[in-house]
Order: sequence, then structure tokens, then C-alpha cells
Amino acid sequence: MFQHRRFPQALILTLFLLFPIGLLAQKARPAHARAHALTASEAKQASARLSEMGYGAGAIALTAFQKYEGRTVTGHLTRDEFDAIMNANAPKSRDAPYAHVEVDLDRQVLLMVDDQGAVKKVLPVSTGSNKQYNVKGMSGLAYTPRGRFKIYAKIAGWRKSPLGMLYYPNYFSDGLAIHGNSSVPETPESHGCIRVPNSTAVSIYKQMPIGTIVLIYDKESFVPGGDWVTAKQ
Repeated sequence: MFQHRRFPQALILTLFLLFPIGLLAQKARPAHARAHALTASEAKQASARLSEMGYGAGAIALTAFQKYEGRTVTGHLTRDEFDAIMNANAPKSRDAPYAHVEVDLDRQVLLMVDDQGAVKKVLPVSTGSNKQYNVKGMSGLAYTPRGRFKIYAKIAGWRKSPLGMLYYPNYFSDGLAIHGNSSVPETPESHGCIRVPNSTAVSIYKQMPIGTIVLIYDKESFVPGGDWVTAKQ
């Protein structure tokens, strides 16, 4: 009798060892849910479309797209995200056609714009939190200034600053920089700098020579930089 009562438990344990829980859960999903799952072909289409619009590839591209379009940032490609990607238009720059960088604080994205005014790259960023901070004896307001700026200094590699490590920083105002960071949250969380993912830092460092115009704006403020270009000619 003792062995007879334990047999079902042993059988159940054996089934779970043979069939992973995720697989059992997948088979238990309703047929209509499985019908809406993305195919490998659709995933490739979405990736190609993101790249075509300037977002690049991978999870960073999807995050940038979700931020730019004001969608919930998940980093996951679902049926809804696929439909949104395939029906979206490529991002457009706010200023006239000349090579520059734009940082949209409301969307929390950075746009690399070429000399024809086309957006060639879109990256997710995290900017100043607008909160008071007190770190290592330093205090202040974590604020990213609005306006127009120029890259005035650059450092290849890591740079230790009073508030933390900066990866390939491009300085635009009073020690504030566009730089790589291992943490780029969905929301503004920096001390005032503009964080980009570490994996993108070297690429944009090479695309932003000293003198590059950087426009930083939100829905209430925008300062064009076209006249700076005209003044140089």
C-alpha cells in the first residue's frame, strides 16, 4: 500500500524532468494565443525595419523605438510591437538639414542627424533626473540644460569624474557629457550628463568631432542651431 500511494508522485516528477515547465506551459496555451506568436520571418522583418528607420538592431533598437514612439518600454518584441514597427515612420530631426546631434528630453532619445537632415541613428538615453543629489561630498541639482551647445572636448576610453565613471565622454557644457554607461534606465536618472549604452559609445564618439552642434530640447523649449552653421561659412 505504501508503494502504491507514492507511485503517482514519482510519475509526476518523471514527467516534469522529461518535459521542461516552459514547454508544458507553451503546449497548454490556447490555440488562438499560439496563432498570434511571431514567426522567425516576422522577427527578421521587424529587425530590418528598425534598422532602416535608424534604430539599429537588437534590444537597444527596440527600446529606442518604444521611447521615441511613447510606448511602454519593455525591450520585448510582441505582436503589438511588430505591428507598431511595421506601421511607423522614421524619426525626423527638428532642425534644418546640417550635421548635428539632437537630444529629445521628453522622449529620452538621442538622434544623430547627417548633413542632409536625415536621422541616421536613434539611441535611448537617460538624462538629468531634476532631483537634488549629494554624492561623495558634492551636492546639486541633477539637471540637463536645454539649448544649443557644441562638443568642446573628448576623451577616448574611461574617465573618472567626481560623480562616477564616464565611457568615451563627449563634453558639451561645463563638464557635462554625452557618454557611455552600463545603466541607461527608461527614465531620467543621471546627474545631468546624457547617458547612452556602453555598446554604442565608441561609435557615436567617432561621429561627434569637436565642434559638433548638440541641440537639447523638450516640449517647452527648442533653440535651432542653423545660424551657427551659416556663421562658419
